[in-house]
Amino acid sequence: MGAITGTFKGFGVTFSHMFRKVVTTDYPFKPPVSAPRYHGRHILNRHPDGLEKCIGCELCAWACPADAIYVEGGDNTEEQRFSPGERYASVYQINYARCIFCGLCIEACPTRSLTMSNEYELARDNRQDLIFTKEQLLAPLLPGMEQPPHPMRLGDSEKDYYIGSLTNPGTSAGAEHSPMGPGRYQVEEHPGVTFPGAEQAAQRAAAGKGDGA
Repeated sequence: MGAITGTFKGFGVTFSHMFRKVVTTDYPFKPPVSAPRYHGRHILNRHPDGLEKCIGCELCAWACPADAIYVEGGDNTEEQRFSPGERYASVYQINYARCIFCGLCIEACPTRSLTMSNEYELARDNRQDLIFTKEQLLAPLLPGMEQPPHPMRLGDSEKDYYIGSLTNPGTSAGAEHSPMGPGRYQVEEHPGVTFPGAEQAAQRAAAGKGDGA
């Protein structure tokens, strides 16, 4: 008797699902929308004039628990400038065969150069192709940006860039919510969002000009 009851209970589960809404995802024709703060592939952001935000400090590589990031820093010169300040990343690689998408690297980044997008289509049929280079990770040039190397356009020192980034963050604001794929990169606008410290930075800049006069 118990076996018969168990059989009917099993069929009951089957029949109950026959009349429910189908939850199968029609992938890849209708890819699912990821959560807004989903940790996908990384983006190396740029300043509004196109210079790279990465300064080659290697803090992201030190913070990575999976040893998935490799960075080699290089020195900027007046003739060959890739970022504000003294240093830039001459080599930057992320091994997605090792990456666990924990986000510790973006927490360690002091310039908000490294952010994570919503892009999750990272499957490859070759392990070597899972090692993404700097050229693959760099955010594309948006209108008004210039391909480095070039001189600093937004000020005379890196300080001008970091103060200005409070109101004009380049490709950082919203980059973590943007699908980063071939031809699909976009920076989402955030209407009504005031970046922390923007008003104070403007006051300091105005005071500095007044002192100089």
